[in-house]
Amino acid sequence: MNAYSIFKYLHSGFRYVVLILILVAIIQALVGYTGKKPYTEGNRKINLFAMISAHTQLLIGFILYFLSPYVKDFSKATMQDTEARYWTVEHWSMMLFAIALITFGHIRSKKATLPEAKHRAILLFYVLAVVVIVAAIVQSHRPFFGISA
Repeated sequence: MNAYSIFKYLHSGFRYVVLILILVAIIQALVGYTGKKPYTEGNRKINLFAMISAHTQLLIGFILYFLSPYVKDFSKATMQDTEARYWTVEHWSMMLFAIALITFGHIRSKKATLPEAKHRAILLFYVLAVVVIVAAIVQSHRPFFGISA
């Protein structure tokens, strides 16, 4: 097993940790926002752990990007090859955008003073991030469930 395989399995498996934490944060935010509940230390920690896990996934993906045989240069030929273009440009761009949404939502939540505003920020930005993440995974034509080999 080489470094590429190790990081590919790690990146593929760790996505579940990221998605579960983000979904838990979304559910807590939805319950908190609709139920006019206070923003608790537990809410803050789940939101923070979701953001940290997304950033960790980004770092693993960044290493994988440079090890991957699918990533090519930014030539015209790469841009015309749908698979090479996806792994060279589209996947990391979409995921970076999703992580930016998560980070921005976390920052907005931290800066908000009212509990409803904190829950709303998490709900809005984390949901948008999940939509982008799921779209990127589906676009890869790899199975959503299971670990990619």
